[in-house]
Amino acid sequence: MSATFLVEPKFCNGQIVSFMGGEGVINNYRFGSGNWEYLVQMPMGPEPETGRVGYETMIWLSELDICSLVNNFSQKLLNLEQKNLAKAC
Repeated sequence: MSATFLVEPKFCNGQIVSFMGGEGVINNYRFGSGNWEYLVQMPMGPEPETGRVGYETMIWLSELDICSLVNNFSQKLLNLEQKNLAKAC
């Protein structure tokens, strides 16, 4: 018998995230293929002349492809503080 440990998801429903294609909000998540996958809904732009087909503003992304806007902002602040400290020394 072997034990299986499931790592907690890094992001949660309603969290605003960014990825290579833009920004969006986590709508759902699931564990598959050895890592967490997230259904990200991007903001809708103007409706095209042909109309909307369906959920073209939603995409499943791997946890590796996503970063939190909050964590990203915090990291930028930390880097800025470190640079300012280095200049002061």
